Amino acid sequence: MDSAFSSLPAEQAAQRRREQRQALTRLAAECRGCDLILLAGDLFDSARVYQDTIDALKAFFASVEAEVFIAPGNHDFVAGGSPYLSEKWGENVHIFTKNEIECVHLDALNCDVYGAGFTGAEAPNLLDGFRVRDPEALNLMVLHGDLQPNSPYSPLTPEDIAASDLDYLALGHIHAGFVKRFGRTTCGMPGCLMGRGFDECGEKGVLRVTLNKTACQTDFVPIPTRKYEILSVEAGDDPLAAIRAALPERTQDDCYRILLTGEADRPDTDALESVLAPAFFSLSVRDRTYPKQALWAAADEDTLRGHFLYELKMQYDTADEAGRRTIALAARLVTNLMDGREAGI
Repeated sequence: MDSAFSSLPAEQAAQRRREQRQALTRLAAECRGCDLILLAGDLFDSARVYQDTIDALKAFFASVEAEVFIAPGNHDFVAGGSPYLSEKWGENVHIFTKNEIECVHLDALNCDVYGAGFTGAEAPNLLDGFRVRDPEALNLMVLHGDLQPNSPYSPLTPEDIAASDLDYLALGHIHAGFVKRFGRTTCGMPGCLMGRGFDECGEKGVLRVTLNKTACQTDFVPIPTRKYEILSVEAGDDPLAAIRAALPERTQDDCYRILLTGEADRPDTDALESVLAPAFFSLSVRDRTYPKQALWAAADEDTLRGHFLYELKMQYDTADEAGRRTIALAARLVTNLMDGREAGI
């Protein structure tokens, strides 16, 4: 919540923050019939939280019948001024505010819910040495943490998870979802509720978990919101037509980055964006093409230009795609200068 959306104009960024709050209404509808809601940290993007967001979250919590458990993470860690400490969130909301694992027992479900919260931007392995206190109960944990070794964000190990004897570990941190099993413990990370940049592409949502002592079923539930998508298009001789042919039927609600690839004359990305922008919420077109072979036509000449292009062509032929783009740009720049043209590339 309350991400900066810094790549967007200010008005669109504010709109996206409003849409984050509105997504809670859709989420509430998916929570009907659930006993528990587990929020595994980074609920807020930073310590700065708008009152509109606090009000929207309180309304969400009040609208669901489930018990809500929150384990603050590295972005929304518990410290002085944290809304986790200063706000009254409702009787059904339980926030783990300590940097050590605590337990809440729910008699009606014979369930122990464990959790811990970040109290700074980093945390040690909060699961180190943990074991459930009652193996006969249904044992859940909500935690912010990372499965990467040596991570500063509570690096959890498969061995610690397997040894915990938890039935389910609700994990947060990485914004791409997964479900894995370590020993008898199912570990689920849903990712983020709404994509906020091109590192969070595609459909986003939550995990619905059906759990007892003998079985665990996890289902990904998409929450309809704007998506970020990256689309690679071979530019050819008419990049505008190529893009239009490659687009899905509906794009106007989403944010797109289009990468023009293949052998082509250098495309005018600004002009393409201007023409195509009305079909998207947000659009950027990037040139990833490499020049047509005509660029190297003079490489066999016994001239300064020919010798220069020959040397570059030798490098170009053995380079990877990124290297080819760099070498081609160098060739264009220098040949423009040799011809007395604008040096811009």
